[in-house]
Amino acid sequence: MPRPPSAMRRQILDSALRLFAEHGFKGTSLHDIAVEAHCSKASLLYHFAGKDAILAELLTPPAESLAAMNEQLATLDGDRAVEPAVTGFVGLAMRFRLEVKIIFAELPDMLDHPALAVIPTAVDQLADALAGRSREPRARVGAQMVIGGVAVTVASDVDVEPDSMRTELVQGALRTLGHRTS
Repeated sequence: MPRPPSAMRRQILDSALRLFAEHGFKGTSLHDIAVEAHCSKASLLYHFAGKDAILAELLTPPAESLAAMNEQLATLDGDRAVEPAVTGFVGLAMRFRLEVKIIFAELPDMLDHPALAVIPTAVDQLADALAGRSREPRARVGAQMVIGGVAVTVASDVDVEPDSMRTELVQGALRTLGHRTS
């Protein structure tokens, strides 16, 4: 069983997440992270091998969560997959809003990162569920529009209360996919 992260390790991760989201991975130095985390660079390097190791630890939970969601969606056929795919994806995107922002800020470099190796396949699986397993162009394009639209929206600094954001994202995604909303 892995041991829980130390308070300093968590502080470093939280500081790095904020800085990467605000300034980008490339625009943030280890020194910046150490200053934000109120620790020395040596202390930071005691906890992490470098900036890339911090990024890997930050991006692993969203990638694993997406893969786990896709496993659950794999058991659903056709239209039965659409609504759980929409609500699940919106929930993940909102939960990992800053991580999504980091990925989108430097998308080509981020997709090559080892922590995100599962993302292309996971996104394809999500798109399949969002399309209701249909091969029709309308369903496939709509699914990609939902993936991009949700990700860009949560990565943006839209001044909307989180519950309202979640509701509007779900309803908008379902409309885009041609499903009735309640």
